[in-house]
Amino acid sequence: MDKKKKIRPQGGKSLSSEEKKKLRMDRMGTSEKPRKEKAPVEKKPVAPVFQAPKHEPIVTSEEDINQAGKISPYLTTGSEDISLPLSAESIKAFQVYAAMLRKWNEKMNLTNITDDQGIAIRHFIDSLTLVAHIEEEERKQGRRDLSLIDVGTGAGFPGIPLKVTMPELDVTLLDSLKKRISFLDAVCEQLELQKIKTVHARAEEGAKSKQYREKFDISTARAVAALPTLCEYCLPYVKVGGIFLAMKGHAEEETEAAMKAIVTLGGTLEKVHNFTLPGTDMQRSIVVIRKIRPTPAKYPRSQGKPEKEPIV
Repeated sequence: MDKKKKIRPQGGKSLSSEEKKKLRMDRMGTSEKPRKEKAPVEKKPVAPVFQAPKHEPIVTSEEDINQAGKISPYLTTGSEDISLPLSAESIKAFQVYAAMLRKWNEKMNLTNITDDQGIAIRHFIDSLTLVAHIEEEERKQGRRDLSLIDVGTGAGFPGIPLKVTMPELDVTLLDSLKKRISFLDAVCEQLELQKIKTVHARAEEGAKSKQYREKFDISTARAVAALPTLCEYCLPYVKVGGIFLAMKGHAEEETEAAMKAIVTLGGTLEKVHNFTLPGTDMQRSIVVIRKIRPTPAKYPRSQGKPEKEPIV
């Protein structure tokens, strides 16, 4: 391959770089022309990208809240029956909560119970029957800032009612349905609740996460599944030394069936509190299970197995 010939000056005189450039242009039959400045391109403003909301905004009006005020007499009577008188501030919060529950229930399936007495007693007062057990645990641990996870919280029961009446409690609401999480976030924001958060996950998934496994003083769940299955969902979240509060209907047979699961998952049965829900003839049980050793790493098992193949 021929090498490019270097441009050599005549008579051995060295040329400047500008002279060399001009000589090269002349040989090519061209001459250097001044570059034209390009006119600046006017940039058109970029329109912001519109992102549709994840769900249609659901607005609860003052009229809705005033209508929900009819739950107040039931709340007052029910709370006195469980020796937990409610402040005017708490009753107002429950009134707003009830109004939001009804309004959002028109768009998504949150509950089949929408009458005044049903919401007051079967949702709010039922949730508050845990307060005495949590207060007892506070005394045992010598502090009030206990952490609680509500597994499969649904429309926020019992987690949000507990938070309304026990502001010092650090509450986590876990649910597998994103629409319900949106509702829970809206309620927490409207009620201006602090130290409460929502987690979108299945119970089995959350319990495998290092962020949540054996991190809570208390776990609870309300009638999510049979007790042997419920233990596998909830005990992995509890610290050694903490408790699992299972909210059930009359649970004598379920408790006997759950004994193997309780022991296998690191717990021991501490007590069962049976009572009648105030203002009704409904039998209720709160099963208190103490966590005395770590839950084996293989539990909870993968999705579906705790229900299909309970530890019995």
